[in-house]
Amino acid sequence: MCLAVPGQIVSKAAGMGVVNVRGNRLRAGLLLVPEAKVGDWVLVHAGFAITRLTPDDAAETNALLDQMEDLADREGQGPGGADGLARDPRP
Repeated sequence: MCLAVPGQIVSKAAGMGVVNVRGNRLRAGLLLVPEAKVGDWVLVHAGFAITRLTPDDAAETNALLDQMEDLADREGQGPGGADGLARDPRP
């Protein structure tokens, strides 16, 4: 399964940028979204921004990711689990 996450561009230079993804700053290629500027929200996958997002779409996606983390924590499968180890959900 692949997952892309929303991030906000913090800085941009020469086709690369620093993107704030859920409180973590990471480098991401911006060549696929040349119109994106600092402050814009983008969807980041495998180190590349693949499309721009509206702030509302980014907020909605982050809220869903928060819900997933909360659920995993409650089931002992997330960082808040008894031993802090992720579990394989398959039987």
